[in-house]
Amino acid sequence: MNATPKEYPQEELAAQPIGAWAGTAGRLVVGALREQLAVEGLTQPHWWTLNHVVGAPGRWTRAALTERLAGWDDLGTDFDGVYDDLVARGWLLEDAGRMTLTEQGEAGRLRARERNLRVHRKVHEGIDTADFVTTINVLRRMVANLGGNGDLP
Repeated sequence: MNATPKEYPQEELAAQPIGAWAGTAGRLVVGALREQLAVEGLTQPHWWTLNHVVGAPGRWTRAALTERLAGWDDLGTDFDGVYDDLVARGWLLEDAGRMTLTEQGEAGRLRARERNLRVHRKVHEGIDTADFVTTINVLRRMVANLGGNGDLP
């Protein structure tokens, strides 16, 4: 693997298949994130759950959170199994059907966050912040152009 890709003329780059490049980048980034989460015994749906619950303690029910997360899921996840696992670990509490993180859950979330930040930093190596933002905005526009939701999650 070459960390510094070869330079090409603009015309040649403009003719490249965006789906192939976006797909390859997506698979590599998601794979690296999943690898890091697995060190903590977590999946992406665990990670999504922890972040949503910490962001709005006591707001989420299983049904509402599953509805929110299902659009990002590409694994056919049993979300009740994820919630049950987090409860069994002592990371998640449910009171009257509403979820909050425990201290253990927040500690685990922070460990996983640091692992994900390592991937984020690796992805950003050699990329100017303005270029990264432009790339995100271009991809958001492409998603919206094709009928998808280009808004941030």
